[in-house]
Amino acid sequence: MQDVFKLRIFRGTFVAGIVCVFVITGIFGYTRRAQADTASEKAQLEQELQQIEDQIKQYEGELATTQTQKKTLQNKIAGLKKQRDKLGLQIKATTLKLKDVSNKLVVTEKKVDETAQKIDQHRALLAQLIKQVHESDQITFLDTMLIANTLSDFFLEIDQLDQLQIGLRDVLKNTKELKKELDDKAGQLQDQKTSVGNLLSIQSLQQQAVDQSKREQDTLLKETGGREKQYQQVLSDVRKRAAEIRSRIYELVGVSKQINFGEAVSLAQWASNLTGVRPAFLLAIIKQESNLGRNVGTCNRPGDPPEKSWRVVMKPERDQPLFKQITEELGLDPDTMPVSCPMTRNGKKIGWGGAMGPAQFIPSTWIRHRNEVTAITGQATANPWDTRDAFIASAILLKSNGAAAQTKDAEWRAAMRYFSGGTNPAFRFYGDNVMTITKGFQEDIDNLNAAK
Repeated sequence: MQDVFKLRIFRGTFVAGIVCVFVITGIFGYTRRAQADTASEKAQLEQELQQIEDQIKQYEGELATTQTQKKTLQNKIAGLKKQRDKLGLQIKATTLKLKDVSNKLVVTEKKVDETAQKIDQHRALLAQLIKQVHESDQITFLDTMLIANTLSDFFLEIDQLDQLQIGLRDVLKNTKELKKELDDKAGQLQDQKTSVGNLLSIQSLQQQAVDQSKREQDTLLKETGGREKQYQQVLSDVRKRAAEIRSRIYELVGVSKQINFGEAVSLAQWASNLTGVRPAFLLAIIKQESNLGRNVGTCNRPGDPPEKSWRVVMKPERDQPLFKQITEELGLDPDTMPVSCPMTRNGKKIGWGGAMGPAQFIPSTWIRHRNEVTAITGQATANPWDTRDAFIASAILLKSNGAAAQTKDAEWRAAMRYFSGGTNPAFRFYGDNVMTITKGFQEDIDNLNAAK
């Protein structure tokens, strides 16, 4: 009678199990209304972004015209104002892109959570079905025949047991598919977080450029008192300009020793002779990477709280073991060497930090290039916090990205790859700004050479 009771239980639980399979494998979807709202918001964002980008192109044309005119104080100030207006629009465009990616990020996070919940439900059902299959395996074929009331009941019991096995296979298959779906969504989520982090960096750079333009105008007016004669004197005094360049401090975040511009140029020229990367372009990359704002080199310093430790800010499986290896080989304390912090948005960490030294290499990238550095410097171990090693490592990476061609397009693409690994137009401000800085550094280098 106990075996009969078990079979009766199988009938009931089997039906319930099959029903659960169909219920759980249904995909959680969004309503048509929600989809329509999302599409409408996306279209509105794209339209607004296009209008802003059209205005940016207009300002670029006006800037080009201003720059070709006679170098007068009035034109210089007008150019600076137009530059700030253009930067203001670029910040608005970045904000719109950031909003779009952030919205997608929220949707993807929700899908990841929903898929994870479905997997948990499938696992619970699997446990239930496996238990039932195990119990059915305890009843022999002969027992089934003996406890069946009729021949029809016998075949019904056999058929239900077969269906139970089929249901178990289906749930296993669906669970595997859900696991693959979860992995895909997790990868998509990481890509979106990286995009958000990159856009936040771009936004920070754009704001710094606005501030720099304002400081340049204020300094110009202070030096000239708003008078054309004084401006022309400042403009034509090459030797004075060269002296200023030599004494200007070239700040490198994470480096204990500050070097002046002349020393920086010498390092860049040395690296250029070995790699073919233009000195002014290399200087622009290092300048950009070492001045990304408060998030550069402000984690893992002595006295920093635990949440800023390398064990928290670095990607665990990719960078943490390598960071420990790098510092140990250099005889450095991994708990006190400064690294970059992750970008944050609304108090929430986006992506990972852990970039090291003036060139801002993450440990996994540094490991790939350090042997090339030591082959040039002759040192036993390359040091990402050493100025010279950072310069040559940066030049090596830029060369591999195509910068040795020394064309504007090649350098722009190399800068973009240095920043994000690709040439995504959403991050083009990075490449554009590097080229602007490069132009200024080239003028400085030319002035230095003219003053010799």
